[in-house]
Amino acid sequence: MLKGIYLTLMIGPAVPVPVPQAVLDALTSIEINLNDIERSAFQLTFTLSTRSPLHTLFLLSGGSPIPLMRVIIMVTLNGTPNVLMDGVMTHHQVAPGSAAGHATLTITGEDLTAVMNQQEFTGLPYPALPAEGRVAFIIAKYAFLGMVPMIIPSVLIDVPIPTNRIPAHRGTDLEYIKELADKVGYVFYIEPGPVPGMNIAYWGPQIKVGAPQPALNINMDAHTNVESLNFTFDNQSRGLPTVIIYDEITKALIPVPIPDITPLNPPLGLIPPIPLNIRPVHGVAKYSPPKAVLIGMAKAAKWADAVQGEGSLDLLRYGRILKARQLVGVRGAGAAFDGLYYVSRVTHNIKRGEYKQSFSLVRNGLISTIPRVMP
Repeated sequence: MLKGIYLTLMIGPAVPVPVPQAVLDALTSIEINLNDIERSAFQLTFTLSTRSPLHTLFLLSGGSPIPLMRVIIMVTLNGTPNVLMDGVMTHHQVAPGSAAGHATLTITGEDLTAVMNQQEFTGLPYPALPAEGRVAFIIAKYAFLGMVPMIIPSVLIDVPIPTNRIPAHRGTDLEYIKELADKVGYVFYIEPGPVPGMNIAYWGPQIKVGAPQPALNINMDAHTNVESLNFTFDNQSRGLPTVIIYDEITKALIPVPIPDITPLNPPLGLIPPIPLNIRPVHGVAKYSPPKAVLIGMAKAAKWADAVQGEGSLDLLRYGRILKARQLVGVRGAGAAFDGLYYVSRVTHNIKRGEYKQSFSLVRNGLISTIPRVMP
């Protein structure tokens, strides 16, 4: 690895351990794709001798003898450990190399949501448990993977009375948790870290506030720390979020426009795009007006990001690891695109002597809402 950057690779069933030096020597590249609300994935590429025992080791680990082979990838930058991925192997591929006697072994995997999506528990009852309690009960089953729940109670807490109805599980654990999150406008994802073997299972609103990461600089000569950064403004996809409420007295359907700006989704752009059409929020007509509006506000916040940015950076120039699900500043892109952005995706590309990241940024308007972006 590069000076000041150290890679730690841990592999093992349930409780991974650091791999031997022979495995690290055979490792040629790592790609980790981290998304804000979707599942994250990784890919490890090894160049091995055709007679290497590592072939047997990895292929057996992906078969029936050990169904759960866990992988932890950690990078230590200037003494600070960063857990980039905690997941499981899902696929192996061996391809003959161009050089005689060598082959390429490619291992792909997903984060720990893959474990939650393997077994169906349809019909399992949850008497007198609100959605938050059901989520906590499900996550508790994965405590052996170091999964710690972080559950934000919804203002729409509904405790079902057992004499009226008993909620039942539908599908896999992952499918049911996401169904419960979607009903109240929440998201669910698993954040690796902060220490190896520990994971935060987050169930709550998508948060776009907090302290920003160091700024991404473009067109600033010696201060430039990104290799490329391009922005697009898509005004055509912007619509006016509308909730359809059913009035029991008049039996009429009443459309109610709702804002897509909330305390958890503040305006990062001073000039929002003009809505060109009406976008109804489906599935809320059966709820009471306050509940329907609250769900609609949470869902509409996901539609407001008309400004998107795509770029790449070299870790040595940037000086730290850019993280998804956080804010970051942009400088040097011009008055329309400077300011704060939400990092929706980060891809780590690690090779021997090279560490680069590609990323996606989003925000809900043009022109910065802050007078100055801090370095």
